Amino acid sequence: MSITDGQLSSNVTGVVTVRYSDLLDKNADISEELKAAFGSSGLGIIAVSGVPRYCELRQKLLTLAERLAALPEEAKQLLEDPESRYSFGWSHGKERLESGHPDVLKGSFYANPVVDKPTTSEDLIQRYPSYCRSNLWPNKELPELEPAFKELGRLMIDVGLLLAYHCDKCVSLSNSKHQPQSLEMMLRSSLCHKGRLLHYFAPDVSEESERISSWCGWHTDHGSLTGLTCAMYMKDGKEAICPDKEAGLFIKTQAGEIYKATFKDDEIAYQIGEAAELLSCGLFHATPHCVKAAQGNSALGFVRNTFAVFMQPHWDEILTIMRRNDGVTAESTHNMNFGEFSEAALSKYYGSLEK
Repeated sequence: MSITDGQLSSNVTGVVTVRYSDLLDKNADISEELKAAFGSSGLGIIAVSGVPRYCELRQKLLTLAERLAALPEEAKQLLEDPESRYSFGWSHGKERLESGHPDVLKGSFYANPVVDKPTTSEDLIQRYPSYCRSNLWPNKELPELEPAFKELGRLMIDVGLLLAYHCDKCVSLSNSKHQPQSLEMMLRSSLCHKGRLLHYFAPDVSEESERISSWCGWHTDHGSLTGLTCAMYMKDGKEAICPDKEAGLFIKTQAGEIYKATFKDDEIAYQIGEAAELLSCGLFHATPHCVKAAQGNSALGFVRNTFAVFMQPHWDEILTIMRRNDGVTAESTHNMNFGEFSEAALSKYYGSLEK
């Protein structure tokens, strides 16, 4: 069955939500919420409410996405980094959709929100260019981007680390072989975190499509946790409410049903990635997702801005694959480290680097 197959639910589903104050409390038990969100019947996503300063920082960064996309082509070309598979700086039309065609309806700006230069080792830079190369910033054309990007990115990582602590507690209760705080500590020591500021261009009415994946193709995140802001829609440079209620984030469940997932402007959502699924011994499940473009005459000229933070293990972290079969846990260790795992995953969307 192809990824576009499945039963399309007519329901708009609000994601499971937990409070930031509960994440701060290490004695709090949110295991039921985590299982509902990340378990076999969940959407693979959870939202966190009540994060101090989040709304202010979200507003500041997302309004810069359209300004970045509107920079002169010459300025954006200077921000491109083909050696990293366009995983640093500006990327537009470089990623392949599931159809094999280039994705021209969204532009992305990638940067590490924690450190500008993860390593000085030329060997590591050659082996893992998607994580070890340096950030590129438009400091002359858009100087406010760097501080806004880093401030929101670091906040979302801090909240994600709190969530990871509770994920570890939940998995430990279900599997005695799980090492306490393994996901949290793995992410806390990593220099591989990557932020992605996205600007979805207004679709051409002549290219209007009924495909659910018309604004962003179906994919599954390969990292551990992906922090995600609620999207900001804009028209004529001003924030506006999208008139197409069918536009937005869609998720495919383990049962093959497809739902539109919603969360509030003042909430940070976190999606489970493939690396965390492996670490959880299959208790949590990463889910395929896509974005449907706004359609109809009333939606003409509407653009969409959002920000994702991919929280990932360090490039040399060995992934321990633990899978559960019929209730019996079987442990096997794979020699591929996260850097190699990630480079293989990126090749599906950007192609292999020529050495």
